[in-house]
Formats: sequence, C-alpha cells, structure tokens
Amino acid sequence: MAGAAPPPKQDELVPHPVKDQLPNVSFCITSPPPWPEAILLGFQHYLVMLGTTVIIPTALVPQMGGGNDEKARVVQTLLFVAGINTLFQTYFGTRLPAVIGGSYTFVMPTISIILAGRYSDIIDPHEKFLHIMRGTQGALIVASTLQIIIGFSGLWRNVTRFLSPLSAVPLVALAGFGLYELGFPGVAKCVEIGLPVIILLVMFSQYIPHAVNSERPVFDRFAVMFSIVIVWIYAYFLTIGGAYRHSSPKTQFHCRTDRSGLVGGAPWIRVPYPFQWGAPTFDAGEAFAMMAASFVALVESTGTYMAVARYASATPIPPSVLSRGIGWQGIAILLDGLFGTSIGSSVSVENAGLLALTRVGSRRVVQISAGFMIFFSILGKFGAVFASIPAPIFAALYCLFYAYVGAAGLSFLQFCNLNSFRTKFILGFSVFMGLSVPQYFNEYTSVAGYGPVHTGARWFNDIINVIFSSKPFVAGFVAFFLDNTLHRHDNTVRKDRGSHWWQKFRSFKGDARNEEFYALPYNLNKFFPSV
Repeated sequence: MAGAAPPPKQDELVPHPVKDQLPNVSFCITSPPPWPEAILLGFQHYLVMLGTTVIIPTALVPQMGGGNDEKARVVQTLLFVAGINTLFQTYFGTRLPAVIGGSYTFVMPTISIILAGRYSDIIDPHEKFLHIMRGTQGALIVASTLQIIIGFSGLWRNVTRFLSPLSAVPLVALAGFGLYELGFPGVAKCVEIGLPVIILLVMFSQYIPHAVNSERPVFDRFAVMFSIVIVWIYAYFLTIGGAYRHSSPKTQFHCRTDRSGLVGGAPWIRVPYPFQWGAPTFDAGEAFAMMAASFVALVESTGTYMAVARYASATPIPPSVLSRGIGWQGIAILLDGLFGTSIGSSVSVENAGLLALTRVGSRRVVQISAGFMIFFSILGKFGAVFASIPAPIFAALYCLFYAYVGAAGLSFLQFCNLNSFRTKFILGFSVFMGLSVPQYFNEYTSVAGYGPVHTGARWFNDIINVIFSSKPFVAGFVAFFLDNTLHRHDNTVRKDRGSHWWQKFRSFKGDARNEEFYALPYNLNKFFPSV
C-alpha cells in the first residue's frame, strides 16, 4: 500500500539522565514549608533523634555506676547539647539540614574508660559515676581539638578534593547499610512491638499515598508520627493489660512502656551547665583512644553529609564547606566534653534518612527540631515521657532510615562507568572489606572480651580496635586509596570514576548554586570566605 505511514518507531532505549541535584524533593534547603507543617516536621525529627540519645546513656550510665537519676540527667544533657550543636551546624557549619547527636563511634573508648583500673577501688557507685564521667569529659575535650584543627585549617578540604563519585559510593553506602546491627536485631528484642512499626511505616509512606489521592501529602510526610503513636498506645495497653507480667526481666525492659526509669528520674525543670559533674580529669592514653574515635566519626560524618546534601536537593557539597562543617563538629565534641554527655557527637544518620522519607530537606525544619531538643531537655519530665518510647520502636524506624542513607550512596553510581573492570574491582573490594574487617573485630571482641589487638598499651589497642570496627571508615579508606593510586591520570579512568561530573563543585565558586545553598548568614562570607 503506497500511502501507508511508516511503522511507529520504538522508544529508543536510553539510560536515565544523570542529575547532580535530586529531583522530586518537595522542599529543598532554602524553601521552608508553611509554619504549622514545619513545626510538626521539626517535632518528627526530634522524635527520631531521641532513639540514639536514649539508647547510648541507657547502655553506658549503669556501667559507670549511675542510677535512674543520673541516666535521666545524662539524657537531658545530651539532648540539650545536641540542640545547640544542630543550630551551630545549620547556621555556621555546612548549613545542611543535618541533626548533630550522640554517636555510637565513641562508645568503645568510653567503655574503655569505664573499665580503667584506676576506678575499680571506688566503692560508692555515685562517686564512681562522677569520676568516670570526668574522665570521659577530659578525653572528649582533648579529642575535639583533632576535628577543630583538621576542619578549620582546611586540611580536610584538601583531602576531600580527591574524593570522586566512585570512592564516595562505599563510604556513603556503608554509613547507612553498615548500621544493620542496630536495625532488625533491635526490633527482634520485642518483635510484637517492633514489627508493626515497620509494617505501618511502609504502609503509610509507600502504599497509602497512592491509594488515597489527596492533594496534600499527609500520610507519607507524617508516617513516622502516625506509626509511633499507634504502636506506642498499643504497647501501653499490652503493658497495663499484664501481657509481660511473667516475662523475663530482659523482655520487660525492652517491651514495657514504664521500664526506662526516665520519667521518675527526671527533674521538672533543669538547665544543664558546663562542668556540672565536676572538673574534668585528663589521661593521655584515654585521650588518644578518643581522638581515634573522633577521626573515625569525622570520616563517617563526611559520608552522612554527602547523603544529607543529596536528600536536601542541594548540589554536591564543596570540600571547603565540608571542612568548615567538620570544624564545627569539633566544637560540638568540645561542648560534649564541657557539659559531660559521656559520648561524642556526629551527624545523625537516622535524621538524614528521615529527609528522604518526608522529601522535605528544609533547613528551617531541622532548626525547629533543635528548638524542641533544647525545650524538652530543660522541661525534664515532659521530655522524659517521649524518651521512654520502647527501643524496638526506634530500631524499626532505623530499618528504613539507614536503608535510605545507604541508597543515597548507591545513587552516586550514576556518575560512574559500571562497565569498567577498574570500577568493579574498587567498588566490590572496598565494600566487601568494609563489611568483613569490622565483622572480624566485632566477633573477636564479643567472644574474647577484648579486641584482636591486645598489647600492653591499652590506648594503642583502643586506637586500632576503634578504627577497624567502623564499616564506613574501612570501606571509604580502601576505596579512596585504590581510586587515587590506580592509574588515575588516564583520561578514560577520569571519566570512569565520575570525577569530571564533580569537577565544578571542587571549589565554592565553581557553581553559582553553591552560594544559595552553602553561603554563611549575615554576610559572614566576607570574613570567612569559602574557596
């Protein structure tokens, strides 16, 4: 047939376009949601960061010799300092919507201080608690200098300039996925409370918004609040209904809503203040071990900041801004030492995941959440009510949030050539070693009671054991080293590792959007220029 139209061309198979800013984010850094919504979203961030804030002191304070009163005061102090540090970070640090809270990285050197021989003679538990707390304060104060110097001197800027999308993938991915031990194993401690949270969270955030075509995204944006409230009430009814009356003390501790001891131990109103436990004491070995933890936290935070920048729909974070943020994080650890939180600070991974769930990367929301932290840390009893949410509920939230941060790491693969054998080697080897090496260190420690490195110098053991127990650190280090030593000057290799995509973000003035996202407030850029 002569006049027939040619057959319709099949859609050409083209790969998805590369995006240096994440699309489909409802509110980016500089665009705040309406005030009522922003306040609710800020409260949601506060609820999410409570998990780590309560879990760490709950584990450490009894070992230090403290009771419920001390535990409630440490939680309040940690919350108060987290609020101040989050405000500093969002105003003067990276300016990303990142929550700064207690970090698990510092748990190992803190336990080492708890087990130090010089405290074993003290009989009175309260006296022992005060002495150990002062020891951790001294170590944190010294350790903070590391991040302050590396950050503000611009040293970290010079290091992260060599970070390509390829070497960022293992670092960011394991900053999220590497925390798998805090996910389902925590849920399983009380599965009848933890599992419903995961199911509800997935239902509210993924399925219901598609089933209910509402104009405003309510269910997905406030999925965390809905899930926590429903399951918390259900857990409360289980508790008062006597479901755990004959359970083991361990099950009761994880499942019951009245077992945290925080509401009874917390004062009505109390403002935490520096040196509230007494003058810090200093020990060189402990300070070195804490410095190692501080360095590991610095590397882990670098990965988390990159995920936060992605989910806030900002451009990749310029090295000079990252370095500035690390300097302020050093100040955060200094405040931890001055106030006595028993633990150092880094970027909260779970709050980075919450940005992805809500699709709200607004800076104002996180600043409001910092206001909630300070408010509830001063009004002790009210804050303690929220802090007594059972830990398996938080563990269920982590299953989603840590996964989101890990996925942010994987998303940088869009800049790399996945058909290159060099890419496959660096990616596979670094991720595998990042999981395998810490697994050996952690397994050895849980069986033997001490790490694989067991010399006469305790501080040296702590340094090595802390460094090699961190999954993002090992993976990031291996990837960074291989990526920068394996024929990197070859032009095809440069394209394979994706560094040409990030070239313009290497300097602050390389891209006009950096000014909008990362410039300091109050014209401070004149006095503290970013290069």
